[in-house]
Amino acid sequence: MEQAQERTADDGRDETADERLDRNTMELLNELRVAGTGIQVMFAFLLVVPFNTGWRHVSSFGRTEYFVTLLCVAIAAVLLIAPSIHHRILFRHHEKPYLVMVANRFAILAGAFLALGLTGILVLVSDVVVGGAAPVIAGIVSAAGIAALWFGIPLLRREREPATGASASGVDSDGGRR
Repeated sequence: MEQAQERTADDGRDETADERLDRNTMELLNELRVAGTGIQVMFAFLLVVPFNTGWRHVSSFGRTEYFVTLLCVAIAAVLLIAPSIHHRILFRHHEKPYLVMVANRFAILAGAFLALGLTGILVLVSDVVVGGAAPVIAGIVSAAGIAALWFGIPLLRREREPATGASASGVDSDGGRR
């Protein structure tokens, strides 16, 4: 237990491994709240769509696109909620390093499904509102833009900069294992 209380300063912070895990947990929770709100709005939109009177006129492509998009957003929601359930089940079992690591991975995977869902919504709306080549253009532009902004930029940064912030607990400051 003494090792967990040693001060670590490899990333310029003067905090114990437990303090680092607490900070990582709070940062992760704040990020999950932002993503969770977006998913709630998207899911609500998707749940209402088939009950609108114009839904009968949607093409087979549109119905398939809708269903795939709904599944992507639902999977993203499940992935974002899972860490809360893990935390409740493992509460007071000294599993915070595991919880931070798993929540981090689930959040990244949820982001991928959220990106697919957002792209799907834009394709669906473009198909219904404009038609023609608009859904293809909207799909390509939105998928490329989201991929670059959400994943490409941080992954390029990660490649260029060496990892810092490993704690005595074996969990990096981003929630990954050392």
